[in-house]
Amino acid sequence: MPAGVCGCCGPLRPRYKRLVDNIFPEDPKDGLSKSDMEKLTFYAVSAPEKLDRIGAYLAERLSRDVVRHRYGYVVIAMEALDQLLMACHSQSIKPFVESFLHMVAKLLESREPDLQVLGTNSFVKFANIEEDTPSYHRRYDFFVSQFSAMCHSTHEDPETRTRIRVAGIKGLQGVVRKTVNDELQAIIWEPQHMDKLIPSMLFNMQDSDDLDRVGHPSTPSVAGQDGEENPAALAESCFRELLGRAAYGNMNNAVRPVLVHLDNHHLWDPNEFAVSCFRIIMYSIQAQHSHHVIQQVLNHLDTHNRSTPRLRAGIVQVLLETVAIAAKGSVGPTVLEVFNTLLKHLRMSVDFELGQVSRRNSGTSVSSGRGKESEERIVQNAIIQTIGFFGGNLPDYQRAEVMMFIMGKVPVYGTPCHTLDTVKIGHQGTKRIQTMLLSSLIMVTSGFKSKSMAAALPAPFLDPLFSISLMEDSELRQLVLEILHNIIDRHDNRAKLRGIRIIPNVAALKIKREKISKQDVAFMKKHGQQLYRHIYLGCKEEDNVHKNFELLFTTLAVLTIELANEDVVVDLIRLAIALQDMALSNEENMPIFIRCGIMALVAAYLNFLSQMIANPPFCQHVSKVIELRNMDAPYLLPEHVFRDKCPLPESLDREDKQLYFQTSDMAECLAAPGYNAERLSIPYVPQVTDEDRLTRRKSFVDTISLQVDIMSNSLPDKSQLAEEITFETLKKAIDTTGLEEQEREKRRQVMEKFQKAPFEEIAAHCESKATMLHDRLAQIFELTIRPPPSPSGVVSISAGHTQHPSVPVYEMKFPDLCVY
Repeated sequence: MPAGVCGCCGPLRPRYKRLVDNIFPEDPKDGLSKSDMEKLTFYAVSAPEKLDRIGAYLAERLSRDVVRHRYGYVVIAMEALDQLLMACHSQSIKPFVESFLHMVAKLLESREPDLQVLGTNSFVKFANIEEDTPSYHRRYDFFVSQFSAMCHSTHEDPETRTRIRVAGIKGLQGVVRKTVNDELQAIIWEPQHMDKLIPSMLFNMQDSDDLDRVGHPSTPSVAGQDGEENPAALAESCFRELLGRAAYGNMNNAVRPVLVHLDNHHLWDPNEFAVSCFRIIMYSIQAQHSHHVIQQVLNHLDTHNRSTPRLRAGIVQVLLETVAIAAKGSVGPTVLEVFNTLLKHLRMSVDFELGQVSRRNSGTSVSSGRGKESEERIVQNAIIQTIGFFGGNLPDYQRAEVMMFIMGKVPVYGTPCHTLDTVKIGHQGTKRIQTMLLSSLIMVTSGFKSKSMAAALPAPFLDPLFSISLMEDSELRQLVLEILHNIIDRHDNRAKLRGIRIIPNVAALKIKREKISKQDVAFMKKHGQQLYRHIYLGCKEEDNVHKNFELLFTTLAVLTIELANEDVVVDLIRLAIALQDMALSNEENMPIFIRCGIMALVAAYLNFLSQMIANPPFCQHVSKVIELRNMDAPYLLPEHVFRDKCPLPESLDREDKQLYFQTSDMAECLAAPGYNAERLSIPYVPQVTDEDRLTRRKSFVDTISLQVDIMSNSLPDKSQLAEEITFETLKKAIDTTGLEEQEREKRRQVMEKFQKAPFEEIAAHCESKATMLHDRLAQIFELTIRPPPSPSGVVSISAGHTQHPSVPVYEMKFPDLCVY
């Protein structure tokens, strides 16, 4: 009877357990029993409510086999789980999945590489299954941590280490695919998970031997036959997939770990890997999210404002690559913020550089000081390159705003509105910043094509630009002229005009030009005199070199091509004649090289202008003068005077009029219809304004004193105001020849006085002027300013002045807006 009872207990085991036990052979080497597996699968599909029990029993057997190191049965159990998972897609699969994930976690926790790879492969298969309903309670925190740890495997055997790392990357890729499209699993984008996912991928991407291929949009790394065993290629593919699925609100959490990883592993210097990473980022994310990445890099640059120059330069170069990709797309509201941040770091770099120079001059190590100074130059050049490249790739409407923004940052002497504090950085630092900002403006304006000059050169941009052109520095004046060329030359004719020379046949240059528009005609009427004036003043600077005269010639030629109608042509000829007269009269005591250079500039320009307007008599007159100069005075032609070791005379012979262009002869040549030749008889005299003095003086005391003296001397007397106006008076007013000579003499005397007089005398003179001004202002205020009426009705005496008696409230008159 006991034997019969025992015989009846065996068949009482649940059927699912018997079916599970049957798939395990006696010898694990025989593998999974296919026929028994088919029976188990059929049973699971027919009775899906038993799936959770099947999974729990398989998990129990697998745990027991792992503990007993019976790895053959472990492989069979995982294979059975995989087949059941692929065959069943019912609602009851949820509890089975929990058992499956529990078994995968058991394998990943083991220290056997084979079991870790086995569990990873099963998880990847599970990740590729699309579930019908979302999971409300399932979490993947453990798998993110475990797969990330596998990505950093340090196993002694290289092949085993590679296998574990590849398995970890595949596992992370499976987690990404399983979670990013599930709204209930948005927690995967939180920092605690991104701080594990992103560094694990970047750590494996660092081992790539081909950094040039990494990050290029046309050659994405795809895990193929060899790529499956290449952790770097697989990590890049996973990194791209993760970034491609990042939504608008997740960009910051995805980019921040990249920056932290680059910091921790010191990958900013050298920065090849950092550049490749951000290329991948910019080409993988959606275009409308680009400004998030730019903002993150800018913030990171701010956090490293005290770091080494090479590290900051590496970040700026990464920013250059980032904006180079984003500039042609949507960069959002960060356009001006990019420039503002870069200009701020440019100023800081100049401060650091000047600090190194001052410490070096004070007696510290010369070699280390020079090394840090040159490293700061690397930072500055990287910033300028970034500013120019970004601005040059923006649309024209945004580029115009950027030009105005940068110009507003350029420090100009005498203008209190400039944002950079020139007092702290001194003259040398100010010049350095001016040079770099103007260099960036050259890059931004390169290729800029505006239909209207008024839009391209508004007054807020043109005025400070011309103020810089009056600086006593030839390099700054060259930069200003190059900026003007970029903006005015809309048909790219500068290359044909390169170099100052006598062009024998201008028609052979095939210069492109269009008819002057009405907007440009109005622009020249408004700003033409300002342009002529700065060209005139720029020619007589004593530190002009060959390049300055070349750029001045190009400026005159481009103005003629782009903006010259009949009136402008006459004004340009008047300007050329005035330059010739200035060089001959030499009232400024200019060096002989500058005087000969001006004469050569006038000859080259009038030769170009005469051929451009196609006036044969004008061309003949210019050619005749040039031929005589070739024979008797070659130093007055550009081909000779700008040549090395050109013999120059001690002075210019003003009496030999055949060597110079005559106003009367040119007026006869321009007697044709369309030209107002009578205006040529009116000499061009630029007006001297306060702008010249403010921009050219190093001392503001001299500037203010000079202004006060000239203004006081120019004030008319009361007798002059009361003079009777007659025909003779008007005639004298029109004839300004004598007045100009008097004005020049007055200016010379004032300048001589302030240069040679003792300091005490100058101080007393300025103090008397200030006292007189203060007294006069006090009188004006006393007459104009009245205290408000008071309802108290009390007459008071304050500071020696009797206050007006107050009035009652009901008699006070209030404005209409104050009464209700």
